[in-house]
Amino acid sequence: MAPYQYIERHSPFSTKGGKTLPVFAVTPAHIETGAIDPIALDWAKKAGFKADAGAVLLVPTDGGHLGGALFGLGANPSENPYLAGKLARSLPAGEWHIETAPLTANRLLLGYGLGSYSFNRYRPAKSRAPTLLIPQDADAADIKRQLAGAFLARDLINMPTNDMGPAELEAVVRALAAHYKAEVTAVVGEDLLKQNFPLVHTVGRASDRAPRLLEMRWGKTGHRRITLVGKGVCFDTGGLDIKPATGMALMKKDMGGAANVLGLALMIMDAKLKVDLRVIIPAVENSIAGNAFRPGDVYRSRKGLTVQIDNTDAEGRLILADALAYADEEEADLIVDMATLTGAARVALGPDVPPFFTDDEDLADEIADASIETDDPLWRLPLYAGYEKNIRAQIADLTNAPAGGMAGAITAALFLKRFVTNCRSWVHFDIYGWAQAERPHSQVGGEAQAIRALYHHIRKAVR
Repeated sequence: MAPYQYIERHSPFSTKGGKTLPVFAVTPAHIETGAIDPIALDWAKKAGFKADAGAVLLVPTDGGHLGGALFGLGANPSENPYLAGKLARSLPAGEWHIETAPLTANRLLLGYGLGSYSFNRYRPAKSRAPTLLIPQDADAADIKRQLAGAFLARDLINMPTNDMGPAELEAVVRALAAHYKAEVTAVVGEDLLKQNFPLVHTVGRASDRAPRLLEMRWGKTGHRRITLVGKGVCFDTGGLDIKPATGMALMKKDMGGAANVLGLALMIMDAKLKVDLRVIIPAVENSIAGNAFRPGDVYRSRKGLTVQIDNTDAEGRLILADALAYADEEEADLIVDMATLTGAARVALGPDVPPFFTDDEDLADEIADASIETDDPLWRLPLYAGYEKNIRAQIADLTNAPAGGMAGAITAALFLKRFVTNCRSWVHFDIYGWAQAERPHSQVGGEAQAIRALYHHIRKAVR
């Protein structure tokens, strides 16, 4: 398994040059004013091509051979900057180049690359994919590393749990670390109790696949200290508060936080950013057995706070509590945690717009700016102190599942905040990690969320 090499083996791009077929990326105005190649224009008019967003029309030569393609951008190309992803799934096999386009090369190529992704581990690709020539004015290396990070996150989420349990996730971390010469440690099974990760052990102990706390370090001491924490619940039955079948169907994606922080770490390391990077992943399977944790149990966390279990299906915040407390023992400049944590976040913002939470106003503004600059949608929700009372438990310091079902994403974030007290800045992302419907830049399946915006923010911050 070589995560970064995926993009090199199956790259949607060509850098050779030579003979390639042209793609004319056009708006309706180009057709109306005749501002494209005359042969292509004549064919477009005969075919009734209107340059609607995402429409593709193959154009013949005078001799009847394939001569190129028209790609519709719609009347306002800025509405969907990654529309070119649809082009990657519409062109026939061959080598192509963009002849005309009103979008920047980087944005167009990134969209094309994101749209080219397919998950083919268990069945071969249906056809050979087209390749697109990277023009000289594009930052090819940065486009490829962003795609590699996104593809890694998508691959890990798409992988079924029989092939992506805690041990397999550890193998991925070790492979990524080996590629970038990072260091990895793992605390596994009963050693979690010996080394004071009691909540990670509690959630994972009922599975026959041992829970573990994974840690990867990369970079140089003295650089900005950034710690990434990712929820790695490789499958979630809900525990004794078992999920219904429909709720369990997608639970292979419950390690989407871990998948995304690994994708972000790949981007950071590949760009050789001047950071002291630490990645922490609690990896478990929330299963059911005679030794499963129960509703009503009370456990002491790594930080010393006691937690009353009021729902075994609210397990993600438990393992993150220990991981965040551990992360916070070293005074990082920034701790980022990512987790497929609450259904409430989906109710509030839907599957495509992850909320984030932080009490650092400057950081919030910078992340919001990065979201806009990268077209990686995010929205800040408040850490409203008025809801602190909801996370108080009857016989412990905290409850893992406040009663009432209101403001669930906020109360989950407030719960996590109790375990982060030393770092300069902390931000929590409640991601979905899944594309429910096909979009130009992604198919149905595992999705990278927030990591392009975070990469952009961190890159700017450490220049």
